[in-house]
This record gives sequence, C-alpha cells and structure tokens, in this order.
Amino acid sequence: MPELPEVETVRLGLAPVLVGNSFASVEQRRGDLRFPLPRHFAQRLQGRKVDALERRAKYLLARLDDGEVLVMHLGMTGRFSIDHNSSAQVAPKNHEPGVFAHPQRHTPKHEHIVFHLVDGTAVRYSDTRRFGLMDLIAGEALPAHALFKGLGIEPLGSDLTADWLASRLKGKATSIKAALVDQRLIAGLGNIYACEALFRAGISPLRLACTLATKTGKPTKATEALVKAVKSVLGEAIKAGGSSLRDYAHPDGGLGRFQHSFKVYGREGNPCRKKSCRGTVRRIVQSGRSTFYCPNCQR
Repeated sequence: MPELPEVETVRLGLAPVLVGNSFASVEQRRGDLRFPLPRHFAQRLQGRKVDALERRAKYLLARLDDGEVLVMHLGMTGRFSIDHNSSAQVAPKNHEPGVFAHPQRHTPKHEHIVFHLVDGTAVRYSDTRRFGLMDLIAGEALPAHALFKGLGIEPLGSDLTADWLASRLKGKATSIKAALVDQRLIAGLGNIYACEALFRAGISPLRLACTLATKTGKPTKATEALVKAVKSVLGEAIKAGGSSLRDYAHPDGGLGRFQHSFKVYGREGNPCRKKSCRGTVRRIVQSGRSTFYCPNCQR
C-alpha cells in the first residue's frame, strides 16, 4: 500500500490540475470501490470547483466550493492518470502523477471513475483490486467522521516533538515499531518508513516503546533521535518521489528514487550499510508485517 510520501507525491501531481478547476461531468462506471460510492456522487460533483487539495494521513482531500470534501484513498492498487487538453500547457498528455515502479497492465474494466474538467482535462481513476475509496463529506463534519476521528498527528507537522512522543510512549508495553505504525498515534507513517527511521535512530524495532520515555514521561536521547529520523526519512522520500512511485514532476519520467536509499527495508541477508557496523540485516514479522533491521547496531 502506498505510504505517506507516495500519497503526497500523487497530491503534488494532481494539485496543479484540480485546484481552481471545476468538474464538467463525472463518469461513474460502477457503484462501489471498497465501499459503496455516496448517493448521487456524479451529480453532486458536477459544476463544483476544487478550492484546495490536501492530504490527511494517506487520504487525499479535495475541498469543494460548496463546502463538501471529496475524500480519496488509493488502497493498494488505486492510481490516477491525467489526460490533458491539447491546448493545456502544464504537462504532456497521458501523464500519471505517481506511477508505480511495478506497473500493472491498464485495462478499461479497471478504470472506474473519470473526472472531466471544464478545461478539457480528464482525470482517470483506476483500481484493479478496488481497495480504494471515495466519499463526499461535509467539511465541518470531517474531524468527527469515522475515517478521521481516530487518526493521530501528522508526522511532518510541528506537533511531532520528542516531548510529545515521550508523553505518549510512557508506560506503553508494545514494541516501538508497533507504536510507530499505529495510526492512532502517528497518522500516515507506514511499515517501510518506520523501519528506515528506526535504523537511522539506532533503535531496535523490538525495543519496548516505554523505554523511550523516562518515568516522568520525558524524552530521552533516543526519543529525540527517532523524531528527527522520522521527519528526515519522510522528507527525503517525498523529494525523491517516493519509493514505489514515479515522481510526476520529472520531465524525463524517471522512477521515484528513494527505494535506492533504503538502508534496511527489503535488504534481508545483506551487510549493514553503517560504515562502522559489521552486522547483517535481518527480517522478522511483527503484527503480520515484515520488519527489517540490523540487530548489531540497533539497540
């Protein structure tokens, strides 16, 4: 499933096309994705202008001029492609904002929704496994909605500090890896970047979360290192266009490069990339997910 940097890459690719534009019409080729689409979905979007395109965790939020929000989630196989009007100047035709490095064959039967914009651009949503979702929610109701009310803080925002994290980890008996990927704590931080951040901070994924806080809930040096690592790894991944996606902005259509910067993820059996370490990357399973780490230098 795409993680925060990949979703942010898609947002950056769609924003120049959607923001300030309006829906001329919407082709809705089926009644559901992961869940049923909202009643009168196409009709409610027709004529609406997109005022802003935001991201919350792994959700894309298109704020409309009538106060509703078009909520979109890519699931595992959801993706957008953009067909520009021949007179448009922003990008070439048939551009895909975030193309997966492991491409799937595009077939019309998996193209479920097409947004036709007033400038002639078409934004197409395809989803082979239909694990994505789309909904229309009133803007003022968004924070209390079931999709969002339980989400934690944004990892790239100013709220994520060593003091805040230590206060939440105090007395927590789960592993630090499990705590990091708990969306109720930190929203949008997934498996790949949790592994990479823990490696950068030199913290074992098996370490109890409570050990990153003092008895009074204050941060330790490890807590400070972890917060710094989370922010840096996510920031670098966004600049590189993500790990599993191609950066929409690259004129040469190059693949997202951050997978080439992985220190531990997917490197089971390979030597640790820290210069002073002679360890070997190990893979374990935590909560049904693969965790990669170096047991020699992550403590």
